[in-house]
Amino acid sequence: MIDAVSHPPIKSFVRRMGRKTLAQQEALEHLWPHYGWSATDLAAPFASDRPLTVEIGFGDGECLTQLAHRHPERFYVGFEVHDPGVGHALLEIKRLALTNVRLIKDDAQAILAAHWPPSSIDEVLIYFPDPWHKSRHHKRRLVQPPFLERLASLLKPHGLVRLATDWPDYAHAMVYAFQQVPVFENLAPSGDFIPRPDERPLTKFERRGLRLGQPAWDLCYRKRLATNP
Repeated sequence: MIDAVSHPPIKSFVRRMGRKTLAQQEALEHLWPHYGWSATDLAAPFASDRPLTVEIGFGDGECLTQLAHRHPERFYVGFEVHDPGVGHALLEIKRLALTNVRLIKDDAQAILAAHWPPSSIDEVLIYFPDPWHKSRHHKRRLVQPPFLERLASLLKPHGLVRLATDWPDYAHAMVYAFQQVPVFENLAPSGDFIPRPDERPLTKFERRGLRLGQPAWDLCYRKRLATNP
């Protein structure tokens, strides 16, 4: 019998090489030492009393950097594995002269599971994760009950998870996944989706989707102080 523990975890992403611009490549070489973090650097945000927001899969960093620019009183950490997006985000951090955001170019699930202290995050953002739209690939979707249970352990009491997707079936799958983790409370009065928050920046990705007739579905969950008996 094969020990299941020996199997590597299923990743929610595939590393794509992508084409980097010269500016993005230079940003990765010269700006990463200032704004990039590894798993060994993670003590810094927890030494501050500023609220901490973590974005998982920030794409090109458009949303992350806009939020950090709007809210200098908060600290932001973003996860992304694709070099072009990281390079673009680094350029935006420099352009906006941001001092309250750092990037991690690694698997968020692995880092959060192994290196992140409990009850340390105020807010998690998961905007437009890979929908893995083919049924046989649904197991790769990020928003699954085991991952949500891990997030619950990392969030402070009343911490928030904000999500958005432009795939309706994934939106409903997210609602179902959260229903399996009772520590989370759905903040939508209807019990499913919330109106698009004005606070969430409208990115180029979302604008393109809207032009193609693919509106976004927004969700927001809060960690309860205690689970219901």
